Amino acid sequence: MCSLLSGIAMAHHSTPSSQKALMMELKSLQEQPVEGFRIGLVEESDLYNWEVAIFGPPNTLYEGGYFKSHIKFPIDYPYSPPTFRFLTKMWHPNIYENGDVCISILHPPVDDPQSGELPSERWNPTQNVRTILLSVISLLNEPNTFSPANVDASVMFRKWRDSKGKDKEYAEIIRKQVVSTVADAERDGVKVPTTLAEYCVQTRVPSQDSSSDLLYDDLYDDDMEEEEEEDEEEEESDLESGGEAGVTSGGEGGLTTRCYNDDQEDSGNEDS
Repeated sequence: MCSLLSGIAMAHHSTPSSQKALMMELKSLQEQPVEGFRIGLVEESDLYNWEVAIFGPPNTLYEGGYFKSHIKFPIDYPYSPPTFRFLTKMWHPNIYENGDVCISILHPPVDDPQSGELPSERWNPTQNVRTILLSVISLLNEPNTFSPANVDASVMFRKWRDSKGKDKEYAEIIRKQVVSTVADAERDGVKVPTTLAEYCVQTRVPSQDSSSDLLYDDLYDDDMEEEEEEDEEEEESDLESGGEAGVTSGGEGGLTTRCYNDDQEDSGNEDS
C-alpha cells in the first residue's frame, strides 16, 4: 500500500478526478468498513481494480460463505458505473455464468423503456462503492426474478421460495457452494463470521502512516485548507455572537459499532 500511495502522490497534478474520488472512497472504507466485506486493490499501483471478499450473512443460505469478486471502475467514474464480477462460482438469478452481477444500480443512466427500469433506478454519480456493496448483499438474499440473468436459477429460486423451503434443490446448491469456499478462506487466512455478533463490525479509525499522509495531503491539500479556514471563520462568528460551539463526544480512536442487520430488514433491489 505504501508504494501505491507514494507512486500516486508523485503525479497528483495530472491525476484524473476519478482517481481522486476512488482514493477518497478507499480511505473511507478502510476507516469505516461495510459489514460483511473485505476491500483491497488487485494491484497496489492500480486504483481502478478492486478485490472484494463477501461474507455470507448469518441466518441466510449464504451463512459461512466466502465469496471473492472484483470491481472494475471506468476512467470517468463516478459518471459511469463500475462492473462487479464474482470470481467464486455463484448460482443466483441475477448473476451471469461468467460471474457478472446484473443489478439496476450498475446500469448506465440511459432511458431504455424495453429494460423495464426507470432511469432513477440506474446508476447516477451520487452512488458509490458503499451503496454498491449494500445493494449486492441485499441482492443475494432477495433476487429479482422478473428479468433474470440466470433463468434456471430464477425458476429454482421461485420453487424454493413458493414452497417455503420444501423444495430444497436451490438451497442445496447454495449450501454446496458455501462449503466449497471454505478452502479459499483458509488459504487466504480469513476467519469467516458465522454469527451476527461476528458479522457486525467494530472499527477503530486507524492512524495513517507517513506515506498515506503524503498522498492525501498532496491530493486534497487545497480542499482541507479551505475547510479549515471555513471552520475558523465559523468559530470566530460563534464567539462573536456569544454562541456555544458544539462538541462531539467520544474522543479520537473511539469505537463505532455498525451492523447492517441491526435495525432494518434487507431492503431488496430492482435488478435486471
